[in-house]
Amino acid sequence: MAAVHELPNGNMIRITEIRITPKEDARLKAYASLTLDGVFVVRGLKIIEGKTGRLFVAMPSRKRPDGTYQDMVHPITSQCRNVLEQAVIDAYTHCLRAGAKDSEKGKEISSGS
Repeated sequence: MAAVHELPNGNMIRITEIRITPKEDARLKAYASLTLDGVFVVRGLKIIEGKTGRLFVAMPSRKRPDGTYQDMVHPITSQCRNVLEQAVIDAYTHCLRAGAKDSEKGKEISSGS
C-alpha cells in the first residue's frame, strides 16, 4: 500500500514500500529499506535509539579516508527528511506491535506505508 505525502514546497513523495529488519542491539534497533514510487530503493537506513530514548533514522553512509562519515543518499530539505523519518519509524513501530521483534532474527518485514 503506497502513501503519498505532500511536502511544503508542493512536491509529492510516494513511499511504496518499507522493509524493516529488526536487530537485537542496545542502540541499533533495525535496518530499513525504503522504496520510492516503486522504482527507486534506498537500502541501509538505520533506526537508532538516541541517548534520550528518541528514535531517529540515519541515512546510509560510508567512512571517508579521514575517518568521518558521509551520507550516500539524503533528503535535501528538512521537511522531506521528517516525512521519510516518520514513515520509517511508523513502519518499525507497526512491526514491533505485530510481533516482528520476536520473529526469526534478521527476518525482513515488509510494510506498505
